[in-house]
Amino acid sequence: MGDTEPRPNSFTTRVTDPGRFHVLHEAAETLLDELTERYVVDRREAKEPVGPEPGAEVVRTVRLVPRSPAAGPLSIAFTDFPGVVLRLGRWFLEPLPDCGCDDCGEDPALLVTDLRARVAAHVEGGLWERVRRGLTSSWLETRLIGSGLRTSRQAPIEAAEARAARREGFAAPVQWAPWPLRAP
Repeated sequence: MGDTEPRPNSFTTRVTDPGRFHVLHEAAETLLDELTERYVVDRREAKEPVGPEPGAEVVRTVRLVPRSPAAGPLSIAFTDFPGVVLRLGRWFLEPLPDCGCDDCGEDPALLVTDLRARVAAHVEGGLWERVRRGLTSSWLETRLIGSGLRTSRQAPIEAAEARAARREGFAAPVQWAPWPLRAP
């Protein structure tokens, strides 16, 4: 994850109990059901990754698309590790766990809390994205701000994707709107 401590200098890729991360699948399923019940969204399921290969095979992907075009979509890919890859809006991407090895010691309960916090910030309208043109290339920027949460990221973006993003209005900062609530 973008907000974690650096990995230990002498880390290994040993994973003695990947099953401890199965709680992420359960938490993501519950969260998706809660969001579908509370907000005006369309739910779509597929078996496609939500971004670059996460290092584990994607078992399935659930995408929630708000019916308001001003509100950003959310996707959760379930991996066979077991873990999840969260995608908010156009570019915010978060694999949970980030590594999963024994040396990194990621706590599954804290990852569930992180998942819920990031999703809550997004559905409340806390995600901001844009493409910034540099001298030789373009960069994407994302910011996610919510209750007790503030993350910012920058990454290079391919020229074709940058052009497409600018055509779609992402040259200027885009702050996704809060998701519309279902009528009681």
